[in-house]
Amino acid sequence: SPVKALIFDRTKTDWEASRGFELADVPQPELDESSHPGDADAVLIRVDYAGVCGSDRGIWYRQSFGDQIRTSLEAEGGAYRIIGHECFGHVVAIGSSVARGGRLAVGDFVSCESHVICGSCYQCTRGQKNVCVNEKILGISTQGCFAEVLKVPAHIAWKTDTSKIRPEVAAVQEPFGNAVHAATRVPLAGKTIAVFGLGPIGLFTVLVARALGAEHIIGVDPNPISREMALRLGIDYCIGVEGASDGIHHSAAVVKDVLAATDGRGADVSFEMAGFNSSVNNAIHSTRRGGDVILFGIKSGDFTIENYDRLIVRGLTLHAVIGRQVFETWEQTRALLEQVDNKIQENIFNVILKGGIGTILPIDEFTPQIFEKNMREQVKFLIQF
Repeated sequence: SPVKALIFDRTKTDWEASRGFELADVPQPELDESSHPGDADAVLIRVDYAGVCGSDRGIWYRQSFGDQIRTSLEAEGGAYRIIGHECFGHVVAIGSSVARGGRLAVGDFVSCESHVICGSCYQCTRGQKNVCVNEKILGISTQGCFAEVLKVPAHIAWKTDTSKIRPEVAAVQEPFGNAVHAATRVPLAGKTIAVFGLGPIGLFTVLVARALGAEHIIGVDPNPISREMALRLGIDYCIGVEGASDGIHHSAAVVKDVLAATDGRGADVSFEMAGFNSSVNNAIHSTRRGGDVILFGIKSGDFTIENYDRLIVRGLTLHAVIGRQVFETWEQTRALLEQVDNKIQENIFNVILKGGIGTILPIDEFTPQIFEKNMREQVKFLIQF
């Protein structure tokens, strides 16, 4: 029987001349080991919640991932791509190899790593599965989770104990794991950090950094709603981005404010979570001598680093972070979310997800207008299937 899904259909829709997703009935995925031997290692997941990400926004507005989606569909000979990569649901069927392995069973609650990794390339065999050379990405280069039922290789499914992590929060383990990966690149205990970009992952980074012992946390964002939410999450000081110039060079006003908040020294660790060229330069110019800059925000194209000699002379270290370490980051994510005293889970649900008020969109209520409204007004929202 068909299932509801949010898709881009290349046979009906021209990428450049359109925007949005189509709510469509698509064939329900099945496990058929006689025709597809690889299904022995797969599972079917009944999706309960799926998180909407900045990547999905980029697809909606046709600003990103068009080449990857269309190229992968052409290689598959497929007509449509189901969007979405942040999910939580329960297992409804398992392949024979999965059953013999015993790690997953029908009825288990799971989230998913969004990188479908090969496990055998040079990177995978050396503990760097997050940069697998053969990876596919849910919702981009393989079918995603904005659907009632999802089929994935069992090795990317992550069991979740719903007595310790509520389902709505479990649905954002994947993006929360991005923040965990970024925040664990260098020790944060006792340090002053600055977070440039207070979108969902920037806000998650605030929570993780505090739990890991950061002493002072500064946030930088042009959006007053994001700054207000960061203050509710316990950030120490927020800075607007008034005075930013041409989108390339740093804002003297922003850097001056960060230096003023750090006794003229600069942040020990700066997290660039927005992906704008000017934000990268703000982060570099706001970091103390010998400090670290974590680069997570991503945009395509060439970037300009101002005063390259200054970067070297000041002895800064730049760290590029992508995805999550599989599955080390997931272990750290589970530990942080299951710990009650740090109030991370409480803050994610009550502050970032607003207690579920206005942040959960049932799939039967989907319209393009409502979806766009949620993208404009909510820092983070979920689709409920």
